[in-house]
Amino acid sequence: MTEQELLIDCLERLNRIKAAYMVTGSMASNYWGIPRSTHDLDFVLHLPPSSIPLLVSAFADSFFLQREAIESAYQSPHQFNVIDQRSALKIDFWLLHGDSFEKSMFDRRLRIVVFGVEAWIATPEDVILHKLYWNRLNPSDRQLADASGIVAVQQDKLDKHYLRTWASPLNVSTVLEHLLAGRIAPKST
Repeated sequence: MTEQELLIDCLERLNRIKAAYMVTGSMASNYWGIPRSTHDLDFVLHLPPSSIPLLVSAFADSFFLQREAIESAYQSPHQFNVIDQRSALKIDFWLLHGDSFEKSMFDRRLRIVVFGVEAWIATPEDVILHKLYWNRLNPSDRQLADASGIVAVQQDKLDKHYLRTWASPLNVSTVLEHLLAGRIAPKST
């Protein structure tokens, strides 16, 4: 199973149970920017505890997941993993919690069609900010390359006011300005 096939499969499962989700991470940056290979999928879920059995049931046939891991994700770091048993690819699910930026990001998500399937995805601005935030916590050329790839593709369409509004509380203003000024270039393939 390829990453694309796994994404389609996960989207169909999430849509079937009417889960409140959004695609984030490298799949979102691939959609909005310059694609690169990735080995996992990232989703943010708004998952009330009463919906855990529905999620478990939706993924039980082809995935390794533990209900206990889902339940423990209601506390920091608000994340659990699911492994596709057909390909051994990993899916990271992050539970939406009280963080104001993540709530804003989730509220702004967009409904698109990707590979013929409806999907909810983080906006390009929010993916950039999220990548810069994660780069601040754990510096990585990959995070900066993803963010700069989105800027390169979406440059004229980006809401720069929104980017700058959130850059300060996320403590990424300087790197954002370097990115917008083209001082951080996307990786060439």
